[in-house]
Amino acid sequence: MAEFKQAPAGASVAEQAMTWVDNRFPATKLYKEHMSEYYAPKAQNFWYFFGSLALLVLVIQIVTGIFLVMHYKPDAALAFASVEYIMRDVPWGWLIRYMHSTGASAFFIVVYLHMWRGLIYGSYQKPRELIWIFGVAIFLCLMAEAFMGYLLPWGQMSFWGAQVIINLFAAIPFIGPDLALLIRGDYVVGDATLNRFFAFHVIAVPLVLIGLVVAHIIALHEVGSNNPDGIEIKEKKDPKTGIPLDGIPFHPYYTVHDLIGVGVFLFLFSAIVFFAPEMGGYFLEYNNFIPADALKTPAHIAPVWYFTPYYSMLRAVTDQMVYVFVGIVAIGAVLAVLRGRLSGVMKVGVLVAAIVVIALLMAFDAKFWGVVVMGLAVMILFPLPWLDKSPVKSIRYRPGWNKWLYGIFVVNFLVLGYLGIKPPSDIGTLVSQIGTLFYFGFFLLMPWWSRIGTFKPVPERVTFHAH
Repeated sequence: MAEFKQAPAGASVAEQAMTWVDNRFPATKLYKEHMSEYYAPKAQNFWYFFGSLALLVLVIQIVTGIFLVMHYKPDAALAFASVEYIMRDVPWGWLIRYMHSTGASAFFIVVYLHMWRGLIYGSYQKPRELIWIFGVAIFLCLMAEAFMGYLLPWGQMSFWGAQVIINLFAAIPFIGPDLALLIRGDYVVGDATLNRFFAFHVIAVPLVLIGLVVAHIIALHEVGSNNPDGIEIKEKKDPKTGIPLDGIPFHPYYTVHDLIGVGVFLFLFSAIVFFAPEMGGYFLEYNNFIPADALKTPAHIAPVWYFTPYYSMLRAVTDQMVYVFVGIVAIGAVLAVLRGRLSGVMKVGVLVAAIVVIALLMAFDAKFWGVVVMGLAVMILFPLPWLDKSPVKSIRYRPGWNKWLYGIFVVNFLVLGYLGIKPPSDIGTLVSQIGTLFYFGFFLLMPWWSRIGTFKPVPERVTFHAH
């Protein structure tokens, strides 16, 4: 049996109670490890607000979701009416519903900005590979959670959006029809689909999401936070205390620091909730205020804005685009054989692999490859720590043209998102195809372009300017 600590003589009732708790649960130990004695770099800037904001929005979504579930009816005949009941008759129900719907978009905004910070400062590089992998897994769970929650209001866009997305799974060879049937729970999107999505949205996916968030934070606190300089502060410690010379306790310094970001965020969040909850139809589509009707298809079906870059990539894959993929695979294989430092056996292996890939590309239709491209657009983020071969982490010390490349990447992503909202057109499809090739080229060619150019010397200590 572990030896119990004793409260010091003359200790207050609160101190005695805390000692009693610490003997049975490591409350003080956890507080010190993850708050008061967790040392974070003192140079973290504006971009480091978004991790704590993502956690805040997660809490908002869970709390508002609990109150919505109290009045929502997961029944195809009653779901839309129950949402209207929440909006019109439940005291403050409209506020809870708008907080939840706005929170969904806010979640993706802060997560996208959080991932962007990780991208430009190299927060995925050694020793933070697992933090990044957990983060991308969180992003995948968030997409699943948002998609399933989007069906629940049972409006026109909810119904037909689910119809389109689920039918994409039917394009998968051999198992597609059965997989789509399994997801729907019926031969058409209906009550069975609604109940399945409700169960996953309310119970299954949130449990996985919370678990991944905890793992993400534990992994972060194990290796330490990154900083805009990409310098490991644990390498420079005070010889007497062992405290990082460029570190400061997370609490109270960064808890107070993050309150600034929280205040600004809540101001903007409240402004949207009270004055523009639909955000011009981008956060809540106007068609979703119309009950689902299986006999009346909306003029244009598109997912919510945070899915549209990937939806745009899906639509970009036409028969002509498949021929482009064939050409890229063929050229890549030839260059690998002619210019790569490969043995004879490996060269033969590359050619055989290229022939197999080209055969597969030609064997299945463009719709299937569109689904594959959409999935790979997210999955390609997982191996990012091993794709980036840059000798430095932060964009501050990379060649100047890297900033332009990253800037074009962001513009390209936004353009793809915009085109995904709009009805398809010839010029829009062409731009989407170019944007899709650039998106994948950015990552697949990263082992090459991330090493070239003149890199600036990285300082030994974190550059910090008090403000």
